[in-house]
Amino acid sequence: MSAPLKPLGDYVVAVGEEADNKTASGLYLPDKAQEKPKTAKVVATGPHAKQVKVGDRIVYKSYSTTDVKVDGDEYILVKEEDVLATVK
Repeated sequence: MSAPLKPLGDYVVAVGEEADNKTASGLYLPDKAQEKPKTAKVVATGPHAKQVKVGDRIVYKSYSTTDVKVDGDEYILVKEEDVLATVK
């Protein structure tokens, strides 16, 4: 998947992963009760991003993002410094 957004500087464009809609005990959660996902897959990086690359799964600070909707698809813009880790 390529992003229709071209990030500048050290920004990263990612697609958020779906939150679990079921608890460990098997109870289904309504949409409002689900926790916002804090992991995403990187689909584009700015020219100054040094440690994150396209295809990485990242963990990011949940309140430091900008949510953007383009052509019906939702993307997350996050500065590379707000990426806490990559997931293997």
